[in-house]
Amino acid sequence: MFCHAGFAAESIRSGIQSVDRGQWDAARSLGLRWWPTMRKIVLPQALRVIIPPLTSNFLSLTKSSSLAVAIGYPDLMRVSTVAISDTGRAVECVVTMLLVYLSLSLLTSLFMNWYNGRVTFQRGLLA
Repeated sequence: MFCHAGFAAESIRSGIQSVDRGQWDAARSLGLRWWPTMRKIVLPQALRVIIPPLTSNFLSLTKSSSLAVAIGYPDLMRVSTVAISDTGRAVECVVTMLLVYLSLSLLTSLFMNWYNGRVTFQRGLLA
């Protein structure tokens, strides 16, 4: 978990630093303080750089949570083991767990791709 938090922090830091220093200087010359500069000028530009690695980080975190479920929550494994031993349908139990993680990954990916499309410039807008 600390690895994912460090990766997210580094993605955000690098995204903010990717904004040209001239943008900061222009905001300061207009008399904007630090927070309005960050909120209205820097973050909208930085989000275009921040969102793709954060999407990858969120998906990796979702996939890593399957290990946490196996270690930290043995009840889920016990329920699937009981279901397998009672019904003899191991494939269906494994497919159910697979579908849960697949749906979580797809929903995360769809939402982040939608959000990335909202914060990026549309083609031809600035050209």
